[in-house]
Formats: sequence, structure tokens, C-alpha cells
Amino acid sequence: MKLSMLVGAAAVSVAALAALPAAAQTSFYGNVGYTAIDAEDVTLGALTGRVGAQFHPNFAVEGEAGFGVKDDSANVGGVNIKGELKHSVAVYGVGILPINDKFDLLARVGYGTSKLEASALGTSVSDSQESWNYGVGAQYSFDGANGVRVDYTRYDFNGDYDKADTWAVSYVRKF
Repeated sequence: MKLSMLVGAAAVSVAALAALPAAAQTSFYGNVGYTAIDAEDVTLGALTGRVGAQFHPNFAVEGEAGFGVKDDSANVGGVNIKGELKHSVAVYGVGILPINDKFDLLARVGYGTSKLEASALGTSVSDSQESWNYGVGAQYSFDGANGVRVDYTRYDFNGDYDKADTWAVSYVRKF
């Protein structure tokens, strides 16, 4: 019994020591920027923030949150309908292809939820929709810590809405 506990403790210790170099290579980043959202008949805008952890030169995981800052209206059947993004949140796996020490190409896929509100004739309705999201982008680093990122992401909604296309520009800070 004591021998098996000792062997188990040794195996855990070896695994922890082996993980240290990988953990030491993990870098973290955050970015903030503007996202234009083309959702059916309206074009909305959001202030978007992301935080991420890059575990490998070619892979990261990031979380994203956006809050609506630009509403839009559409005339549907003679009725003016105002559309508004309340908020959106998502998590992504990000593939990274370094082109050189300053420029990376990105591809990402994830899952999220968005809360939208529509109002017309003095009434409003809000609804949350979940979506599978995927897109591509590029990132340029001015120095070791600061840069800019541009990306395109498609939201394929699971519910009443069909899709939304987004284009984002953001400031990036690596830690």
C-alpha cells in the first residue's frame, strides 16, 4: 500500500515537473476594439474585449464579450424597426500561423450567445440566441507587447436568426 502511494506520488511529481516548461511558455493577451455587425437587415456596432491564453506558438484559447454601442433601423412591411445588440459572449479556440516575428494569421472557431432587442410602435422584444462562430484574421505586433488585430467572424445562429457577419479592429496587448 505504501509502495503504491509512493509510486503514485512520484508519478504526479514527474508529471508536474514535465508540465512546468509548457506552463512557462504560456503567454496571455487582451484586446479591445470596435466590431461592425451585419445582422440581416441592420448594421450594428459593439465595443468588444477579448482575453486569451496562448499555450503554443500555434494555438490559443480566448474569451470574448461585446456590448452594443451602435443601433440601426430597418423598414419592414412599412414599419420602422429599431435593432440593438445588448451583449454577446463567446469562447474560441484560435489557430495561429506566424508569418514572421511581427505578423500572424489567425483562424478561430467557437460558441457564443448574443442578446438582441427589436423595438417598433412603442413596444420592444428581446431574445438571446446561441451560435457557432468561425472566422479568420491577422495580427501585427509593433513591439513585443503592443499590436493591432483585424478579423472577420461569421455567427451561425441556432434559433430564429440566420447569421451575422462581423468585422473587428482592435488594439492588442500581450502580457
